[in-house]
Amino acid sequence: MIHILLAIIYAAFISLGLPDALLGSAWPAMYRELSVPVSYSGAIFMIIAGGTIVSSLQSDRLTKIFGSGKVTAFSVLLTAIALFGFPVSHSYSTLCLWAIPYGLGAGSVDASLNNYVAVHYASRHMSCYPCDTCTIRKR
Repeated sequence: MIHILLAIIYAAFISLGLPDALLGSAWPAMYRELSVPVSYSGAIFMIIAGGTIVSSLQSDRLTKIFGSGKVTAFSVLLTAIALFGFPVSHSYSTLCLWAIPYGLGAGSVDASLNNYVAVHYASRHMSCYPCDTCTIRKR
């Protein structure tokens, strides 16, 4: 059971970074439809980064109140809702509004999962450091 939970946590870490690249690769097609300059993507990424910073800073407080599981579940829900909102946005301002829950969700889930792994697992699970049980060996 412990190994299955760790695999789910690793999958969550991997999936955190995937949507960032999707917006960047879709923007060349999106900016024309939204009638904005190509440089406006920077503001969307700044909104996401700002939300990530705010939620990361508040993650410790939220984790103490609600626990890692609830904070992670709510953060994943926020991120998923925002990701469903991006493709249905037909204006730049709507896209900026969807960036807020995306950033807030991404920051909390990352910090909450980091905290959970640091408290409940050995340090080698935090950074994939080669150990005796891994196939990657020290050089």
